[in-house]
Amino acid sequence: MMRRSDDYLPVPGEEKNLARDFGSKPGNNESIPMKALYEDGHLGPYFSDEQCRVDYVLTYSIQKPGGVRRRSSKFSDTNFLRRLRRSMSMRSSRAPLQPKEDPEIAAQDQRTDYHEDDKRFKREEFEKNLIEMGLKLEKDEGSKIPGVGFLKIHAPWDILCREAEFMKLKMPTKKVYEVKQGSNLVEKTRQFIHKVTGPLHPKVNAARPQNVKSLSHPFSREKQHLFDLSDRDKFFDSKTRSSIVYEVLKRTRCTKAKYSMGITSLLSSGVYTAAYPLHDGDIEGLNAELNDRKLLYEQWASYSVFYKYQPIGLIRKYFGEKVGLYFAWIGVYTQMLIPAAIVGVIVFLYGCATVDDNIPSMEICDARNNITMCPLCDSACSYWKLVTACGTARASHLFDNPATVFFSIFMALWAILFMEHWKRRQMRLNYVWDLTGFGEEEEEEHKDHNRADYELKVMEKTMKMDQSAPKEEKVKLTCTDRMPAYMATVAMMIFMISVTFAIVFGVILYRISIKAALHVSSYPAARSNIRATVKTTAAIINLIVIIILDEIYAKIARKLTEMEVPKTDKSFEERLIFKLFVLKFVNAFTPIVYLAFFRGRLVGRPGNYLYVVGSYRMEECAHAGCLMELCIQLCITMLGKQLIQNNLFEIGIPKLKKLLRKRKSEVTSMPEEDLKTLQRFEKDYFMGPFVGINPEYMEMIIQFGMVTLFVASFPLAPLFALLNNIIEIRLDAKKFVMELRRPLAAKAKDIGIWYNLLRGLSKVAVIVNAFVIAFTSDFIPRLVYQYTYSPDGTMHGFINHTLSYFNVSDFQNGTAPVAPMHLGYKVEICRYKDYREPPWSSTPYELSKEFWAILAVRLAFVIIFQNMVMLMSDFVDWLIPDIPKDISLQIHKEKILMVEVFMKEEQGKRLAALDNHNKDNCPSPSSIHQSPPQPRSRPVIHAKAS
Repeated sequence: MMRRSDDYLPVPGEEKNLARDFGSKPGNNESIPMKALYEDGHLGPYFSDEQCRVDYVLTYSIQKPGGVRRRSSKFSDTNFLRRLRRSMSMRSSRAPLQPKEDPEIAAQDQRTDYHEDDKRFKREEFEKNLIEMGLKLEKDEGSKIPGVGFLKIHAPWDILCREAEFMKLKMPTKKVYEVKQGSNLVEKTRQFIHKVTGPLHPKVNAARPQNVKSLSHPFSREKQHLFDLSDRDKFFDSKTRSSIVYEVLKRTRCTKAKYSMGITSLLSSGVYTAAYPLHDGDIEGLNAELNDRKLLYEQWASYSVFYKYQPIGLIRKYFGEKVGLYFAWIGVYTQMLIPAAIVGVIVFLYGCATVDDNIPSMEICDARNNITMCPLCDSACSYWKLVTACGTARASHLFDNPATVFFSIFMALWAILFMEHWKRRQMRLNYVWDLTGFGEEEEEEHKDHNRADYELKVMEKTMKMDQSAPKEEKVKLTCTDRMPAYMATVAMMIFMISVTFAIVFGVILYRISIKAALHVSSYPAARSNIRATVKTTAAIINLIVIIILDEIYAKIARKLTEMEVPKTDKSFEERLIFKLFVLKFVNAFTPIVYLAFFRGRLVGRPGNYLYVVGSYRMEECAHAGCLMELCIQLCITMLGKQLIQNNLFEIGIPKLKKLLRKRKSEVTSMPEEDLKTLQRFEKDYFMGPFVGINPEYMEMIIQFGMVTLFVASFPLAPLFALLNNIIEIRLDAKKFVMELRRPLAAKAKDIGIWYNLLRGLSKVAVIVNAFVIAFTSDFIPRLVYQYTYSPDGTMHGFINHTLSYFNVSDFQNGTAPVAPMHLGYKVEICRYKDYREPPWSSTPYELSKEFWAILAVRLAFVIIFQNMVMLMSDFVDWLIPDIPKDISLQIHKEKILMVEVFMKEEQGKRLAALDNHNKDNCPSPSSIHQSPPQPRSRPVIHAKAS
């Protein structure tokens, strides 16, 4: 066991339990129980002396008292009796000893005991090294949570200063200057909006005015006089203190674990079970003091303030820059969705207002046309009247109208404006948060912190290498070492994408088969709503499959990334994000892409249909096009993912995991009064571990894709995204404040790889929307007919122009309708939607000239639309500078002020040195009367030299 010292204060724990097992009473040198110290209701995160603040907590497993404890103890009765019995039996019998239990189980028990002892030895050495690094430690193994030990860590002032200098942390100096607002039109508009929306801002403003900012500089112990150290307890806030302690934990080695690089390796090997900084304090209760966490709960995580802006500054102060940037980004994204949602609603209302004036839908709904359509399936389906598609045609006009083209162009420009707005907002935050100098230098410092798995693989490779290899050469994992993992990753990714395609194909077969089954059904209700039933059920099946596969793919992607053994955490994160994005994007958008671009394209014609898997005939679009089905699929997928995956899962799963942790630790059987007196580190232990913000980003990236990629088919997507994000922000806030442990504050000056994904999606959205308008909707065929084939320049006759003729005698054997006479007359000619020659033509059923003319216009529209939107986007990108002008001026002003501060400091040093030199060379008053005056040139010369 480690020696007790002033820096290492064991709270009643293992030693006390051992003494109790042997029947002795606790000694006088034991620490005071924590419960006695906190009986007055003060549950602050402090040591037993109530002086040292707990900056970080490590947890580890301790063997529970009772049978388990005695079995693992070296002097336990069970082990002693077993050894005594074995010794006596070996002496009294010449026969070989027959084991009383399974030897594998016995060996496993021995390995377990040795493993636990090995973990304890590693902990002791690691904690000893932490003490040598200057940290103060305090153990608590007598907590109310059985089987869990807590190691509380405190960083003294000198350690904080030393590490802050090593980490080059920018801290506020005494110099304060006024931030002048910009005078151009954009900045004046922003200031006016800020004043008008004053009631929407949260009440978390500091005492210092908004237009005053402290000049920040990397902390230096030699220049401590530049910083405001009047209150040392508040100079390093809790976020900074925990970050400093974590850097020490990550850098401290444990020689018993040769591959260990610090706490990350010890956590991965199970030496410690958890590591986390503490939350500031309680939220609920009468005794809960006002702290940053409670302020965040009241002004951010409460549903009653859903209409207010987020306190981004306080979020950054409490959770760090990385989390603050995420919530700032989702805030900007949600704010930008407001104009997109308004325009989308206007486009939808325009479709509702003009549905009665739409000539094509009126012709479909006119029963006087008496158009007989060809069967939708073989044998089971009969001929049908076009007038029965009246409801689908009128509903399609709501989403397929001339305003849709305008909305697609608007959303393409909206995406560019959103990206530009975020870049400017990000630069403003970098200036306010003193991140303008954060970059490559800080990243270089963190490159030496390799992942624990990488160090383990390097150690294994070193042990396998030939002893004759040169020892000076640094061992590292090469591409050859990772090649099996890379091959497995590629094979597994292809397999999972193939699974997604196979499931989508299975849903297609479901639609085909269920449609035929409903046509032969004896229930009139089933036959009357065949299309709506098939569309809705297929979309729901797709949604369920997407949600299930998302969870499976997330687990597999992490395993594949771990197999690749990336060197650093940043490399691990980027590889994992890329895999997750590819898999989740393919999983979510494959059904939508099929409906948009493939359904109805590979059908064939009556008498020569295309069949798959034997007798399954490929699906056709409704007469009004596939845009309506695309809209239904997009709507159900988007709303379902937001409601189930983003909201219910985020609420339910953390609460369920927290309940399971409490049940596992047997705390649920404790009285409620004892639960209320749990200390801060015990309460935080039951909270969920922070797994990063990548899942939150991924949800929003998929949503951004649904808002921009197929917005031509669903103009209400921005509205639903806006409503979801308003709830999502408060859900995430409540989760971060109440359900999760406090994350370790991480610095970041941008959102990283997510910005590149957003920019790529915004570029792809232009192309996708161009193809949706050109090939999925009827916009181009209507345009070509009106200006080329219409006799009077109107849309009258458009429906008849889009329908081709088919002679029913040309059906293949076994494909003609079984009961074709229910219409009351014999059908000889039926119609189908396509541009083909009639049966009486010299080239029957061949593609007509109209088809090639419309195809040429469609391709021309794609090229013109894409280039026009791209040109406008580049113009907007060039027009709006990435860095606001006032921010660039303030950054330049900061540099000038910093130079002035150091010049004044140097001048002060020079004057102080001059004064000291003059005092040393100045004669005393008594010596003036005794000695003649010295020449004045000598001290002047010395002054110049100094």
